[in-house]
Amino acid sequence: MRAWKFGPGHWFILPTMVLLCMLVLYPVASTIFLSFTDASGKWVGGQNYTETLSEPSTKRVILNTLYYVGGSVVLQLGIGVLAGILMNQKFRGRSVVRSLMLIPWIIPGIVAAMTWAWMFHTDYGIINYALTSAGIIPGPIGWLTNPNTVMPALIAVNAWKMFPFVALMVLAGLQSVPDELYEAARIDGANFLHEVWHIMLPQLRPVLVAVTLLLVIWGLDGITIIYSMTGGGPAGRSMIFPIQIYAEAFEFFQFNRAAALSVVYFLMIVLLIAVYIRVFAKAEVE
Repeated sequence: MRAWKFGPGHWFILPTMVLLCMLVLYPVASTIFLSFTDASGKWVGGQNYTETLSEPSTKRVILNTLYYVGGSVVLQLGIGVLAGILMNQKFRGRSVVRSLMLIPWIIPGIVAAMTWAWMFHTDYGIINYALTSAGIIPGPIGWLTNPNTVMPALIAVNAWKMFPFVALMVLAGLQSVPDELYEAARIDGANFLHEVWHIMLPQLRPVLVAVTLLLVIWGLDGITIIYSMTGGGPAGRSMIFPIQIYAEAFEFFQFNRAAALSVVYFLMIVLLIAVYIRVFAKAEVE
């Protein structure tokens, strides 16, 4: 058996590995250790986990997170795939439309959130003004203050922000589809919808699998839109896990409980991604 040697290549990657250990592994280990101690540094075992998970608000936070991420991903994929397919068609001014479509994605998150917050304003927002002027609604709606409308409004903003990324990936995937497939389908009498269902979507499957995974990760990790627009309100109806962790640590100064929530959230994300990859990897093999 050949002995392992520390060669020149290892010296090149050593600084990167040391940096990763400092910036990733050490904070993760510190957070895990912090979750098993109290404010004085005394070991308390799973007490922080028991207290945080037994609170009624934690269940609502979990449901809110799943609702927000799931709704956002569905809308982002639906609108993004439709936009990508349309942008792949030939029409006058296509390059300009493609460029304008990227504007929501390139706008900084905080700028987009504050702009939409003003647009959703109950008294001065343009959305209520337009809907009441058109007679669609009888009076102004508190989109961000009504518990029944706050989450759909936030999902809509998140979908608007990220659908250009999906459209761009779909457009790139469609560029690699051979023209012979379309020509053969047209000879057999296929129309545009047949081409979309039987050619475009099957060819886009690998792209959509990767894009969906990225959207889920970004959705679970993103707090800019919700925190800037509602801060988790009203009455916790838009509170998601990342904001709850932030509030526990930097508003209530319960760093140990925040660490416990962070570990639980990390394990949830790892489990969700592992199941997703396993399911789609198995489907690809079959």
